[in-house]
Amino acid sequence: MSAEPFLPAPAPSPVPRFGVWLIGARGSVATTAIAGCAAVAAGLHPPTGMVTETAPFTTCGLPPLSSLVFGGHDTVDCPLPKRAEHLADGGVLPHGLPSAVHAELVAADREIRPGGPPPGDTGRTQDEWIDVFAADIRDFVRRQDLAGAVVINVASTEPAPTDGTLPPSSLYAAAALRAGCPYVNFTPSTGLHHPALAELAASSGLPYAGRDGKTGQTLLRSVLGPMFLQRALAVRAWSGTNLLGGGDGAALADPAAAAAKNAGKERVLADTLGTVPEGEVHIDDVPALGDWKTAWDHIAFDGFLGARMILQTTWQGCDSSLAAPLVLDLARLTVRARQKGLTGPLSELGFYFKDPVGDGPSSLAEQYRDLVHFTDRLRDTATAPEAHR
Repeated sequence: MSAEPFLPAPAPSPVPRFGVWLIGARGSVATTAIAGCAAVAAGLHPPTGMVTETAPFTTCGLPPLSSLVFGGHDTVDCPLPKRAEHLADGGVLPHGLPSAVHAELVAADREIRPGGPPPGDTGRTQDEWIDVFAADIRDFVRRQDLAGAVVINVASTEPAPTDGTLPPSSLYAAAALRAGCPYVNFTPSTGLHHPALAELAASSGLPYAGRDGKTGQTLLRSVLGPMFLQRALAVRAWSGTNLLGGGDGAALADPAAAAAKNAGKERVLADTLGTVPEGEVHIDDVPALGDWKTAWDHIAFDGFLGARMILQTTWQGCDSSLAAPLVLDLARLTVRARQKGLTGPLSELGFYFKDPVGDGPSSLAEQYRDLVHFTDRLRDTATAPEAHR
C-alpha cells in the first residue's frame, strides 16, 4: 500500500491592509498618529488612550494596527521624519522614537501628495480639484494593493465659508466619497457639512463621521454638564480660556477660525444643559507653548436656597498626544463599518466629537454606552457578548 504523498500546509491568507489617508498629513496630529501606530504595532509602547484596544472592542473584527498604511494630502513640504524629530524635541514624542520608526515615517511620507487649492487659484475649477484629490486617493489604494481606505481630516481649522463656494475641507470630503472611501472630519472645518454636499453624502452609500475631535476642554464639559443637570444645580455662567501654540494656535488666531472652533464647544453645553449659560470661550495663540495647551473653565452655579458657588478647572495637555489615539480609533472603526456595509452618518461615534453627525446623546457616559453597543453591529455574528448588555 503506497504512502500518501506529503502535501504542505496551505500558506495562511495574508491579512488585508487598509489605507488611512490624512488631510494635513505632515501636521502634528498626523505625525503623532503615524509614529504612534508604528510604535504600538511593534510593541515599543502600550496603546494608552486608544479606546479600541480596550476589552469591549477587541472582538469586533477591527483591523490590526499593523495592517494600516498611511498617506495623505498636505500643503507643506517638511518630511515626516524631520517633523517627528521636531515633535520629539518639544516633548510630544518620546526621545528616540523618530529613529525607531524611521522606516515607517519614510514610507508614509512617500505617499503624501500636494494639497490645495492655493489661495486665489484660478487654474482649476472646484470639480477639477475634487477629481485630482480623488485620483490621488484611488492611486494610493491601487498602488498599495489595499482592501480599502478611510479619509480623515486632521488639518488646521479653516474659517466657515461666507459664500457658496466649497472650502478646501469640503473639496477633500467630496473627493473621499468620489474615491469610494468613508470620511471622518476630526476638525471643526466645514467638510461634508456644506449644503452643496448633502445629496452626495446621502447617495454615496458610504459611512461618515465627525466633526471636531473632543480631546480636552470640551471632553471635560461633556462630563461636568450632565453632572450639574442631574444634581439639579443651576449653572449661571460658564466661561473658558484656551492658551495654545503650534499650527492650531496660529490658525485659531484668525477670529473666523476661532468662531468655528467655539461653535462645537457651545453646542455641548446647550445640548447637556438645555440652555447656553452666560460666558464665552477665548482662544489665545501663544507660540511658545508649541503643541501644549492650557484650558481654564470658570463655572458659576447656584445651590439650595440660592447659595452661589464656583467650580474652576484647569486642563493642561498635549493636543497631538490626546488626538492621535482617537484618530487611530476612528480609522479602525470606520474601516470596519465600511466592511460591514454600514452607510450614512455614524452617530454612535459621537463619543469622539464636539459636534457629532446624526442623532445621539451629548453626555460622555451615554456616548460611551452607544459606542460599546456599536461593536455589536461590527461583529461577524449578530449576538453580542453578555458583558456588553
